[in-house]
Amino acid sequence: MDMPVNVPVDHPEADTEWNDILRKHGIIPEKPPSPTPIIEEAILEAQRRAHENRLEDKDLDELDALEDEEDEDFLEQYRKKRMAEISTLQKASVYNQVYPLQKTDYAKEVTDASADAYVLVNLTSSTGGNTESRVLSEIWRQLAPKYGEIKFCEIRGDMCIEGYPDRNTPTILVYKDGEIRRQYVTLRELKGVRTKVEDVEKVLVDLGAIKEGDLRLRKQDDSDDERNRAPEKEDEDDDDWD
Repeated sequence: MDMPVNVPVDHPEADTEWNDILRKHGIIPEKPPSPTPIIEEAILEAQRRAHENRLEDKDLDELDALEDEEDEDFLEQYRKKRMAEISTLQKASVYNQVYPLQKTDYAKEVTDASADAYVLVNLTSSTGGNTESRVLSEIWRQLAPKYGEIKFCEIRGDMCIEGYPDRNTPTILVYKDGEIRRQYVTLRELKGVRTKVEDVEKVLVDLGAIKEGDLRLRKQDDSDDERNRAPEKEDEDDDDWD
């Protein structure tokens, strides 16, 4: 009976003639495939996808501005896609305002309505001194016309729930399909009195109420960039007077 031969090999992974002989006789394992071609293929695939999707975040005006740079048929495909998205949003935008609630109508206006759309209820403070409550009410008024497919509602906390403590306001209740999917007691989980529209938009994305790639989110980002650049320009102008 042949006994296996134990041949010491310092670098079994090395690409040498001796190692090739040992691999041929099964003394050392076959050399694993080099990861380099796999990595290169992955990079090329990522570049290809990035090129194909380079127009994904462009709105109609931006697409029109690219007429001299892009293939017309390719641009037309994206125009049709954007127009279809806009049409879908317009058809779904049936709310477009903040709805004041009465307790007697709560089941109909909130629970039942959530069968067709996300419904967000803001339980507000009963006093005017609650800064977070005022902040959220203003955010509600900005979000409602922007995301008309979502129903934004508002009711005083103690009118909705008898004895509801004012210290727990504002409270956000998120309804879908007749159930409470999420709740935020005060804005502590967000940014408190510094909570902005984009913070609540992130909540909507996390909930699935709006898609992560929604063009309306990008327009908000663009507006923020413009506001951030404005002070920089003012600073530059001030420097001219030094």
